[in-house]
Amino acid sequence: MQETFTSQCTIRREVAGEGIGLHSGAPVLLRLKPAPVDFGIRFRRMDLPGNPMVTAHYRNVTETALATTIGCNGVTVSTIEHLMAALMGRGVDNALVELDGPEVPIFDGSARFFVEMLQRAGLEEQNGARRFVKIRRELNFREGDAFIKAVPGSDFRLRYTIDFPHPLIGRQEFRWSFAPGDFARDIAAARTFGFLKDVQKLQSVGLALGGSLSNAVVFDDRTLLNGEGLRYGDECVRHKVLDFLGDVALVGMPLLGHFEIHKAGHTLHNRFLRRLMGSPSCYAAEVPRAFTVPFFQTPSFSALAEPIPLASKSS
Repeated sequence: MQETFTSQCTIRREVAGEGIGLHSGAPVLLRLKPAPVDFGIRFRRMDLPGNPMVTAHYRNVTETALATTIGCNGVTVSTIEHLMAALMGRGVDNALVELDGPEVPIFDGSARFFVEMLQRAGLEEQNGARRFVKIRRELNFREGDAFIKAVPGSDFRLRYTIDFPHPLIGRQEFRWSFAPGDFARDIAAARTFGFLKDVQKLQSVGLALGGSLSNAVVFDDRTLLNGEGLRYGDECVRHKVLDFLGDVALVGMPLLGHFEIHKAGHTLHNRFLRRLMGSPSCYAAEVPRAFTVPFFQTPSFSALAEPIPLASKSS
């Protein structure tokens, strides 16, 4: 099931929440505010002089090793993918995100808290047309045994597979297509996951200081350490889908096409977007008078009141 959304949306009212940063372990206050047509999603660092902003865009991605980080002119914001996925899933085109720290709060390691914030904020339709990127020609992007394949389609569908040598994970596959409400039900609550030995290694060098069983699914060599168990039997692959949705939201427009993703991650997601958007024959950016799209609109950057602050191509 799909619905027709021809107009951009922002949130109706300001909402706020406080949590800790995954890597710093420090408390972070996050505020979501309404924004005008064609503003897109921008992050403002309230803890820095001049309160600089960074636009959520794939060309502004500066780091993908442990999470997705965007930056411009030396200003960075990290761990944005869960919030971006929630904005995508709820249908928010334009919003200002204010933070008093360098990273988005991790909350419970999923997008559930962000979805709840957006439900409290409500949506407001705006007088501005949406654009979307429609896949026109098949594109395969592969690195080793990991790949992302995109083919033409009139809606957004995906098939994501992972394969981990752990008795409680193994090979998992998840097929999914957008419909109103499905993101909150099927994807939003899936938590980030990792392995105890990796978490201990990261914390020994001052990273993942905020990581705990309250905001991640953690496995040792054979078992699950979280006493409450999994939220879904295939929570791990669902979280990879969550990350993918948050990362592809950075293209700046809704994507229409069918995607197959295998053993990917933040780095491959971003490299795929750069390859796709650098291959004009593979897609078309359109503004139809009326069109049917899945319930996951992302920012339109076609007519900003000011230039989009993008990082250099070498970043």
